[in-house]
Amino acid sequence: MKNVPPPAQELAIIDQELVRLDARRGQLLARRAYLLSPPAQPVRPSAPQASPPASTSASLPASPPPSAQNVLFMLGGVLLAIAAIAFTLVSWGHLGIGGRAAVLTGVTVLTLAVPVPLLRRGLRSTAEAVAALGLVLTVLDAYALYRVALPGTDGLGYTAAATAVLAALWAGYGTALGALRGPLPAAVLTAQLPLTLWALATGSTPLTVAWALLVTAALDTALALRTGSRTVQGFAGVAAGTTASGALLVAGELSVSAWTPLTALRPGALLLAAAALGLFVARRRQAEWRAVALACAAVAGLAGIAAVGGVVRTAVPDGWTAPGYLLCAVALSTVVRTRLPRPLVQGLAGAAGVVAALSVLWALPSVAVALLGGVAAIPEIWTGLPAVPWPGQPTAPVVLLTAAGALAAVAYGPRRDARDTGAGAGDGVGVATVTRALALCGSLALGWAGVLVLPLALDAVYPVVVAMPLALTAASLAVVVVSRVPGGSPVRITALVCALAGSIGGSLVSLGSRSATVTALAVLSALFAGATVAAVAATTATRATEAVRTRSTRAVLACTAVAYTTALVTAACAVAGLSTGTTAVAVLAVPATVALLAARPSTRPVAVPIEITAAGAALLAVILASGRAPVLALVLALCGVIAAGTAVRAERRTVAGYTATALFVLATWVRLAASEVSVPEAYTLPVTLPALAVGLLRRRRDPAASSWTAYGPGLAATLLPSLLAAWGDTHWSRPLLLGIAALAITLAGARLGLQAPLILGGTVLALVALHELAPYVVQVVGALPRWLPPALAGLLLLAVGATYEQRLKDAHKVRRSLGRMR
Repeated sequence: MKNVPPPAQELAIIDQELVRLDARRGQLLARRAYLLSPPAQPVRPSAPQASPPASTSASLPASPPPSAQNVLFMLGGVLLAIAAIAFTLVSWGHLGIGGRAAVLTGVTVLTLAVPVPLLRRGLRSTAEAVAALGLVLTVLDAYALYRVALPGTDGLGYTAAATAVLAALWAGYGTALGALRGPLPAAVLTAQLPLTLWALATGSTPLTVAWALLVTAALDTALALRTGSRTVQGFAGVAAGTTASGALLVAGELSVSAWTPLTALRPGALLLAAAALGLFVARRRQAEWRAVALACAAVAGLAGIAAVGGVVRTAVPDGWTAPGYLLCAVALSTVVRTRLPRPLVQGLAGAAGVVAALSVLWALPSVAVALLGGVAAIPEIWTGLPAVPWPGQPTAPVVLLTAAGALAAVAYGPRRDARDTGAGAGDGVGVATVTRALALCGSLALGWAGVLVLPLALDAVYPVVVAMPLALTAASLAVVVVSRVPGGSPVRITALVCALAGSIGGSLVSLGSRSATVTALAVLSALFAGATVAAVAATTATRATEAVRTRSTRAVLACTAVAYTTALVTAACAVAGLSTGTTAVAVLAVPATVALLAARPSTRPVAVPIEITAAGAALLAVILASGRAPVLALVLALCGVIAAGTAVRAERRTVAGYTATALFVLATWVRLAASEVSVPEAYTLPVTLPALAVGLLRRRRDPAASSWTAYGPGLAATLLPSLLAAWGDTHWSRPLLLGIAALAITLAGARLGLQAPLILGGTVLALVALHELAPYVVQVVGALPRWLPPALAGLLLLAVGATYEQRLKDAHKVRRSLGRMR
């Protein structure tokens, strides 16, 4: 028995079969056309067409694709809206009041109704576009109503009412058609205007406008917290932040410009209300939106400090504004000891930290004057205390010391456990340790700065102004050398920086008088020398990183001690009225003492840094003695003696030995030049011959000894002064004899395979030949055409470039040959 389907189902099956037959027929016809077409104009077979969806009736045409439908409906909606707007603008005057109202209402209602069937057909994007046009038409309706029916109404007041009505209508429309995403955000944005425009329309004060903004922000906040739409939440949150920011800015400006406590209370109340709103949002969204909660808590803390600090500012004398705000911030910082949620604590503590940082920045000019104010005394040294450009901040010490105390309280205050910090037990302990170290560093630095500026703020006498940075330097150095200090290495480094800065400030401010300068430099030299001894004698830390930091600290202390000792010797000589030459010789006592100390085993960890610093002192002595050649020769010779004494140590033998040789030779040249000796060989040869004999004995005892060590000093003692004399000699005898001697030395060096004679003799021989040939070369070049020297130079460069690789190989060969020599 056959199962016959119902007529409707059978009709659908027939329609489907007919559609398939039509598609197959189209394919066959396309193939037939291709086969019948000429070869020159082939027709490519069409791709198989997808079967259109079967309709319920064979007589109905196939429906267009959804994309085409979207385009058609969108264009239709746009054209309809354009036509309505054109009719409203052009043909408006031909209708009466009733006709106008009917046209406006009809077009708007029709446009707003179109999205309903579009959504039913799944054309969401088209519905969104038409709905947006409908919202625009409602704005045009409101404007047309104002121009026709209410032309005498206040513009701001009408706009406030119109935006309120439009926001309500758009909100209802978006709620009714929940699939649309545009009306509700548009309603949220429009709802920001009514209260503010109303406040402006009534001629209210700026404080009333700020209250209107804050109330709007509160409504936005309530919407963001209660709605379930992510889009609406985002728009409402951004709107709340924007309007609340405007309210805070207006209230903050009013609080800062208030002159009496009563006038400061009014914007302060708004700031406190904004703070309460921020804390409410932070408490409600601490889990979902942690960053938002943190930001809201921080803004709330700033608003609260501004509210209370604004009132305090009007009640205290001038100059106490910054301490007033700072005290409010310190009071707020006690929130870290409460059991509030962590985002709230972090935000409020961050706000307190920002205000404290701003207060410290306000006081920094006083610290700069205390440290660098003595620079003004350098041009007029020892003529009295210079006029320090005091910035007029008598309360700067209060600010700095208060901030230091607050940080110390944070460092030694109670700790939140790992559950409050949101980390594990180990992580919580590590974070607490780092926090404590940073707080201790900040407390130490701010406390040091507060005490430093105290004498200037109190207008103390000059001895106190000089003594205070010296006392702070001593205290800071005590912290540096203490074996166990809270906070560890970061605190020591901070104390070291404070000690260095304080010493610079004390030395500069002591330039006002002679006795103060010498006393201050003596105290600083003793302090840093004692700190160096204490640091070297301290037990070395077991950890490698601590050992490196300890060595660096010792080096800095030792180098600073050497530098201040050099400054002390120079200043003492100047106070005693000694000449610069005598001062230069006296300064050499510093590198001589350092050379002796560096040889001791206990000083080995800082030997290299202090020797480098002592070399700087020796350079200062050379600069001081440069005005008189005899004194300069003496200073160079004494430097050579110090270097020779240093060369006794095995680890310094090479560098110090070469340095001593160069200094002795240079001292000899300077002495000869100062004595205006025209025959330097008479003085250098008696030195060269014994030096070469000593070198020969050294080479026999130690064949591995370098020729530079054995023969270099002796040969240079005669060759180089003679070369200088030959270049200034107009006779032919000296260059001839020097050239012959240099040639002999060069040949001997090449024959015996010795670097020093070969290089020194060859260099002197080449320079003598150049000196003798220079006049003739000048004459030849002057006689040649001007284009010929550049051309010859170009040809030479081309030749060198063409044989570059071969020249490079030759250079390597020469280098290897010299390297094999002693």
